[in-house]
Amino acid sequence: QVQLVESGGGLVQAGGSLRLSCAATRRTFSSYHMGWFRQAPGKEREFVAAISWTDDSTYYTDSVKGRFIISRANAENTVYLQMSRLKPEDTAVYYCAADRWYVGDRRDEYDYWGQGTQVTVSS
Repeated sequence: QVQLVESGGGLVQAGGSLRLSCAATRRTFSSYHMGWFRQAPGKEREFVAAISWTDDSTYYTDSVKGRFIISRANAENTVYLQMSRLKPEDTAVYYCAADRWYVGDRRDEYDYWGQGTQVTVSS
C-alpha cells in the first residue's frame, strides 16, 4: 500500500506560482511512477504531468508545457509540481497518483491516489 498526501494548494492571482507537494508513506517510493491529475468542477479528472521512476522521464499535457515542472526527491519520498504563470483555467483540485508499473496519462492505470489539494487562480 502507498498512502499519498498532497499539500501546497491555495489561492493565487493569475500569473503567479505555486508548488504542490505529494508525500508518500512507503519507503519504496523510489520504485513508483508518479503522476499529477486535476479535476475542475463539473469536469472529468484529467492528466497534468507524470514522472518515471526508472529514468526520471517526464510527461505533460499540452496546456501546461512550459509552465509546470514535475520532479521527485526520492530521499524525501516526495514528488513536486512547480506551477508557474498560472491561469484561471488551472483552477481545480489537484491529485497525486502512484503506480508501480505504469507512467502516463491514463488515470485508470494508477493504483494509488491522494485526497487532493485545491488550487484556485483568480483573474
